[in-house]
Amino acid sequence: MEFRQAVPADIPQLCALRRQQLIDEGQEPALDLSGPMARFFSSMMEEDRLVEFLALEGGDIVATGAVCFYPFPPSFTNPTGQFGYLTNMYTSPGFRGRGLATRMLDLAVAECRRRGVVRLFLAASQMGRPVYERYGFQAAGNWYSLSLG
Repeated sequence: MEFRQAVPADIPQLCALRRQQLIDEGQEPALDLSGPMARFFSSMMEEDRLVEFLALEGGDIVATGAVCFYPFPPSFTNPTGQFGYLTNMYTSPGFRGRGLATRMLDLAVAECRRRGVVRLFLAASQMGRPVYERYGFQAAGNWYSLSLG
């Protein structure tokens, strides 16, 4: 299994996986989101506000995890002002239960720490909640957060 950071050439495959993720989470594929998704990935990568990690098997992406970085005014508890939002966590069905989501979390947390992010947030699906809770994320309604300080 190969692990690496996504590059712009991966965007078509990321869009396809994101579509499948939304369907697996129970959303009806009523719209063609390929254009908006591709624009999102492209602009966020170009602005260095999205870091997407990939797990590949035989050249195919089988798991992903991403962090979007958002600036806020610096504070005494968050000197960089940066917050991380964990998103696009997805593992293809045939690869679940192998620790890939945990590996994606490890990579995301390491990147957040490298950038001085002190808190990581996410909105958890039912399927993802046990993984995040085992990792140490704290629930507040549908939102979860992890202190990195």
